[in-house]
Amino acid sequence: MAGSPTVGVLALQGDVREHAALLAELGAGVVLVRRPEELAGIDGLVLPGGESSVIDKLARLFGLQQPIRAAIRAGMPMYGTCAGLILLADTVLDAIEGQESFGGLDVDVRRNAFGRQTESFEIDLDVPVLGDAPVSATFIRAPIVERSGAAVEVLAALPDGTVVAVRQGPLLGTSFHPEMDGERRFHELFLDEARRYPSAAR
Repeated sequence: MAGSPTVGVLALQGDVREHAALLAELGAGVVLVRRPEELAGIDGLVLPGGESSVIDKLARLFGLQQPIRAAIRAGMPMYGTCAGLILLADTVLDAIEGQESFGGLDVDVRRNAFGRQTESFEIDLDVPVLGDAPVSATFIRAPIVERSGAAVEVLAALPDGTVVAVRQGPLLGTSFHPEMDGERRFHELFLDEARRYPSAAR
């Protein structure tokens, strides 16, 4: 149905269950994507937090890298949180040797920009596109966006101006983990895009 898209969560590593549970709560059909054929028939894909270099390696091992890149070129909506934002970035400034991304977002990101996991923090962010209520954002070994292209919309930044949420067409990326805080509005934004994706008319 047009009102209830079927979306995937890339289920190779990371906080897959949290995303899947939140999307299901919002009424979406959810597919855990581990093989290329599981990309067929979905209206969008979430790239979860985790270890970006591990997800990259596993995506190549399971033959998913090129199909995901093709889906991005075809306009499939995607939402990347933390490591997922790194995977959507065209440029990873401090990638480990051999690390690749799917690309699609015209941004440069820096991995682990806030240091170790023990330096994780929470903050309330203003995200005007989501309304007046602030977003409670949890940052865990999070990346930051150091450069964004002309087509990229900055959705949120820290008080010092550091960019932590961006959107470019149907691609959405956040440095933080809304799914860990019960924050639903980013996923709702993603599902709005998924409803408009061509396959949603099935």
